[in-house]
Amino acid sequence: MCLSLPAKVLSIDGDVARVSVGGAVFSAGMQMVENVKEGDYILLHAGFAIEKLSEEDALETLRLLHEMEEAERKQPGDEIR
Repeated sequence: MCLSLPAKVLSIDGDVARVSVGGAVFSAGMQMVENVKEGDYILLHAGFAIEKLSEEDALETLRLLHEMEEAERKQPGDEIR
C-alpha cells in the first residue's frame, strides 16, 4: 500500500525542501513539482513532492487523518495477537 501525506514547505534549497508533517520535519525532493514556494503545501510520498496542494485540501486531509487516528484510539480490544 502506498501512502502520501500533505506537508507544509518550510524552506527550499535547490531541488530539496524542508517540509513539516504534523510537526515532524522531513526532506523532500522537489524535482517532480513546479512553482512551489515556502508556505505552500505539497503531497509527500517516499521523500518526494508529487503534487502541489491547495491549503484548503491539505488541511482537510490532515483533519480527516486526525479523526481516523482518534477513532482508532477509541476502539476497545483491537490489540494484535
